[in-house]
Amino acid sequence: ARDRDRKLIRKIDQSLEAIQTGEYGYCEDCGDEIGFARLDVRPTATKCIECKTVAEIKEKQEMA
Repeated sequence: ARDRDRKLIRKIDQSLEAIQTGEYGYCEDCGDEIGFARLDVRPTATKCIECKTVAEIKEKQEMA
């Protein structure tokens, strides 16, 4: 549980830094805006839904 909390705190810190630099809300992969609905559900999101979906598919393929 503590490891999960540390990871969340790190993601929150990264999101706060992105807000300060003006990078918050933009996908780290493609640069497109991350949709408001996604940020509303997951404020620490760093990828748009399309890039996140592709990353998850690649991750599953690597695990197989």
